[in-house]
Amino acid sequence: MNIFNKVALQGLKKNRTRTLVTIIGVVLSAAMITAVATFGVSLLSYMTNGAIAKYGDWHVEFLDVDSSFVQERTHDDGVASTATFENIGYAALDGGKTPGKPYLFLAGYSEETLDALPVTLFSGRMPENSGEILVSGKVATEAGVKFAVGDTVSLTVGSRMSGGEKLGQNVPYNAQSETFVPQGEKTYKVVGICQRPRFEENSAPGYTLITKTDAGDSTDSFSLFVTLKNPRQIHAYIDKTAGDHAYFLNDYVLRFMGLSDDNMFNRLLYAVGGIVVAIIMIGSIFLIYNSFNISLNERTQQFGILMSVGATAKQLRNSVLFEGLCIGAVGIPIGILVGMGGIKLVIDIVAKTFGNILYTDVPLNVTVSIPAIIAAAAVSMVTILISAYIPARKAVNTPVMECIRQTNEVKVESKAVKTSNLSQHIYGLEGTLALKNFKRNKKRYRSIVLSLVLSVVLFISASAFVTDLKLALGQSTEVTTYDVAFAARDMDDSEMLPLYDKMKTADGVYASSYQALVTYSGTAKASDMTDDYWEYAPSYATGDTVKLPMQFQFLDESTYLSILAELGLPAEEYTGPNAKLISVAKIEEAGEYVDVFKNSAMNFTIVPKTDDGAEPEQGKNVSITFVDTAPPDTLPILDATEPTPIFFYVMAPYSLKEQYVTPDTHVAMKGMTFQSESPTQSAAEMETMIEGAGITAAYNMYNMNRLMDESRNYIFIANVFAYTFIIMISLIAIANVFNTISTNIKLRRRELAMLRSVGMSEHDFQKMMNFECAFYGMRALLVGLPVAVIFSWLIYKGMFIGGADGIVFVLPWASIGISVFSVLFIVFVTMLYAISKIKKENIIDALRDDMT
Repeated sequence: MNIFNKVALQGLKKNRTRTLVTIIGVVLSAAMITAVATFGVSLLSYMTNGAIAKYGDWHVEFLDVDSSFVQERTHDDGVASTATFENIGYAALDGGKTPGKPYLFLAGYSEETLDALPVTLFSGRMPENSGEILVSGKVATEAGVKFAVGDTVSLTVGSRMSGGEKLGQNVPYNAQSETFVPQGEKTYKVVGICQRPRFEENSAPGYTLITKTDAGDSTDSFSLFVTLKNPRQIHAYIDKTAGDHAYFLNDYVLRFMGLSDDNMFNRLLYAVGGIVVAIIMIGSIFLIYNSFNISLNERTQQFGILMSVGATAKQLRNSVLFEGLCIGAVGIPIGILVGMGGIKLVIDIVAKTFGNILYTDVPLNVTVSIPAIIAAAAVSMVTILISAYIPARKAVNTPVMECIRQTNEVKVESKAVKTSNLSQHIYGLEGTLALKNFKRNKKRYRSIVLSLVLSVVLFISASAFVTDLKLALGQSTEVTTYDVAFAARDMDDSEMLPLYDKMKTADGVYASSYQALVTYSGTAKASDMTDDYWEYAPSYATGDTVKLPMQFQFLDESTYLSILAELGLPAEEYTGPNAKLISVAKIEEAGEYVDVFKNSAMNFTIVPKTDDGAEPEQGKNVSITFVDTAPPDTLPILDATEPTPIFFYVMAPYSLKEQYVTPDTHVAMKGMTFQSESPTQSAAEMETMIEGAGITAAYNMYNMNRLMDESRNYIFIANVFAYTFIIMISLIAIANVFNTISTNIKLRRRELAMLRSVGMSEHDFQKMMNFECAFYGMRALLVGLPVAVIFSWLIYKGMFIGGADGIVFVLPWASIGISVFSVLFIVFVTMLYAISKIKKENIIDALRDDMT
């Protein structure tokens, strides 16, 4: 060890307090970087395992390959496992309504395939032999062809051919260039309805039907799924083995390994991690830079003496960098251990919540990645070296005589520290001296102010983000009046109403209803429209008439009669074959609703929307009374309809539905809603009832309470990680402030001793230091609070960029109050600690101090 490194070590030992605080800053910095890296790796591992559970543990699928290709890939180096299914063939889908998918595609699974490729059952069971079949639910929901469990289906199985070439699932349907060549009849029994297999692409020409492999089948066409031991070799493996064979990557799994072709996700992944690490580095550099900068200010004269006897700039820089390496050697290992322990504690807290949101059967565990730990250590060390190099470079570039005489410490003119008479009158002598010290040492106090500002902005911005999430949750809770919903647009009333009678008896259900929603268009006179309509709504006028979209909401008798009773309308006029109808027709204007029509009752000619998009030539005349009430909430509409600016809902009893709905009328939504004291328990019992009833129609169940729980879980996770991050950043800022203030006070020990030597009392001395505390805190708050408010507003605008829907910008006043108190408290406590050290010193010894 050379002499310069020994001098650096002596300096670290001599200034133990500052060295300890600097090491604490390095520990916090390394802990945060390690925590971020470990959590990122753990989260990606969790998402990867969840994707494997949902989409299958395979990396690449080869479509339409023969048995020899399968054997070759099975014995490839680097292959962990393979799975196959037979491409039995295609069958025409009679009555299908999807132009690009006119076929059924039959896949013959083996036992190994069933284990490797997850299948989500809606109803029924898995096939057990080659005479049973599992049907994709998309056949009913997209193609409009219904298969029921227990049905026997006879299919003409064959191949798609184009110019002598056999086509597979990777080739989209083309009616002009391909023909279907039948090869034989097969009969199957439908034993289950399942979710569309994950390997089936949207552009595939056939809906997948799954059966068991027939040992006597001579088909030599397979789909092969390959899992590699090292997924990062996936692209090299494909280039080596694919040849002319079509293949399909499992991007759902590879995405979370950073290996997919989803460049946008990859950029987002690395950008978020980069931003978080950059914020940590900025806060850490503030702390560590200040420590080294102050250390070098103390050793300026020492550097000057060394340079005067021949020390080179490189030797002095290396001495400072050696000091940084020593601090890093102590702080980084401790920081890594603290970071890993801290993130394990956090993950243990949120693991169950993650399971409730994403994958219930996949545990979120801490995943330790050696490359991530090495990267965290490297980033921490780079942070230290940058922080040490900047002040070292400045010190060695200072002329030798200035270093020895220390004439570069304070270079100000008298007018630069001049204060007004008003300031002297307000603050007195003690306050004036504190103010002059700020003007004289601007560089020193700016670092303290910036550190405090950083902490204030981060803390308030995170609080604003969580507040906005809670407001969004509160709004979504308010607009939903039911707890459990069942939506099945294509289910017949003869099937739905008996099921409704069963489901409303589920434990916990205390209110229920059923409804259907049908889209109509109605014609009215242009003169009947209000001025608000012409001002705020787009014009649907054609000459003297206006054609408006309207929603007919057919409600069960009990719900409809209760609405009439609330409005005080006679039931005999609004029920029966020739009943009047009630409607709510409003336009939202600045959070309030204004009328669309001038009159309180009108006659309309209405025509329904049909499945083929055509409108009947003749419409139906109806009499509508406009009322001021809120219609019952509708179920989620299954169709993606274009939103209209007008809220025009017509309510009618369900018994009138047959008069308005013809077989070709398009039903936008139909289903049932339930209010329950225990929604989760009720929903589970209802699912059992649905399975017992043998329902084959496509349906959706909505547990609104669970959806609200998911929102609350997201807020909980955001709270945990936001406040964990902010607390650690705040600790770095606190350490920075403590280190900077205490060391600055120590550097001023001769100045303070001089004031005490000329008669400044302990009371006046403490008063002066209290003024300095107030100036530090107030200047930090004057900058930090406006910046934090701006950031909070930007977060609000970013979250509700498409419209806040009544959610107004709310400042997190509690967090602002905490920030104000914390800034003043931290500065005051730090100053109190530093002054207590100064007061214990002998005044004569302090005056004799030569700053060496």
